[in-house]
Amino acid sequence: MEQSTEKPRALLHRREVLKRNALSNSGLYKRIQAGLFTRSVPLGMKRVGWPENEVDAIITARIAGQTDDEIRALVQQLHALRKAA
Repeated sequence: MEQSTEKPRALLHRREVLKRNALSNSGLYKRIQAGLFTRSVPLGMKRVGWPENEVDAIITARIAGQTDDEIRALVQQLHALRKAA
């Protein structure tokens, strides 16, 4: 499995993440709890966002037909890259 080492181009607001993934709000947060999507980045008082490169990497993995276990591993790698940055 290839990991995305690309630096974030932008932070996407929740609305854009939902649109790109065809998810409901609760669906997104269920995926986060299941380890199938990265956690958000705090942007302010009540605002959060997701690095665009992470969203793109997860979408690409889904399109490629990766299993949930493979996507969980990708999500762990993406979180590790955040910490290393």
